[in-house]
Amino acid sequence: MATLKLQALWNHPAGPKTIHFWAPTFKWGISIANIADFAKPTDKISYPQQLVVTCSGVIWFRYGMVITPKNWNLSSVNLAMAGTGICQLARKIKNILVYRKTGTSLALILLWPGLAFASLLVKSKTILHLKWSLLLPKND
Repeated sequence: MATLKLQALWNHPAGPKTIHFWAPTFKWGISIANIADFAKPTDKISYPQQLVVTCSGVIWFRYGMVITPKNWNLSSVNLAMAGTGICQLARKIKNILVYRKTGTSLALILLWPGLAFASLLVKSKTILHLKWSLLLPKND
């Protein structure tokens, strides 16, 4: 009985003989590293990195569910990536809004990655200055 299940797993279109098995398996390292980062102070958490981890997790989770055959390994690793990314972003936002009490609105915090990207495109010192002035702690 067990050998039949192992043989079915081995011969599955997304089984260990294909890249469709190994790529998501190694992608678990990103989720594990993100879980380990919960021990880091929130000042060390990067908005762009966590935004990419979250978006990548959401997009590829959906993809893993609509392809045929369903790739459960791909879907589960990306669900974990989206979950850990959301938790890290929530930690960062909570730290800024609650503990630092800088008066920065939530809308500006959520728009920060967009401002950073716009500053790279436009190369405007004003936008770059605005970005850093919003997120750096105030020296009282």
